[in-house]
Amino acid sequence: MTAPHAHTVNITVNGQNQRCGVQPRTHLIDFLRDELGLKGSHLGCEHGVCGACTVRVNGQIVRGCLTLAVQTDGGQVDTIEGLSETGEIKDLQAAFIRHNALQCGFCTSGMLMAASELLTQQPNANREQVREWMSGNYCRCTGYQAIVDAVCEVLAARRQGVSA
Repeated sequence: MTAPHAHTVNITVNGQNQRCGVQPRTHLIDFLRDELGLKGSHLGCEHGVCGACTVRVNGQIVRGCLTLAVQTDGGQVDTIEGLSETGEIKDLQAAFIRHNALQCGFCTSGMLMAASELLTQQPNANREQVREWMSGNYCRCTGYQAIVDAVCEVLAARRQGVSA
């Protein structure tokens, strides 16, 4: 049996237009990591449960292990590298460091992507809402308390109009 033909896709990744041939069954996370060399997002459970592969497609976070690269044709994909380069999450990253909300770092990119969406979607979230929002991302090292503390600090700082 022969391999399926590659489909040409045009995807804007972190502000850069990418025109590439991809196999129809290539997952977005594999495309980003293997074809574009963007290693910040990780492949964990491969079932969309752990959140390590979280990226943003057309302004909304998705699981890169459940999204096919061809599904993003004509769209915009933002990875942790892109959010870091633009400074969009600088305050969030600093809060994660201050609160020791990262240890091995495997889950951190997915946590930051999810937290970034929370900051824009629910800027008035309370602690319980932060816990609920972040519950879709697994971490085996930090216990979650520090992660929730960091996100809550940034929420409070942004509400007050100051940098965390």
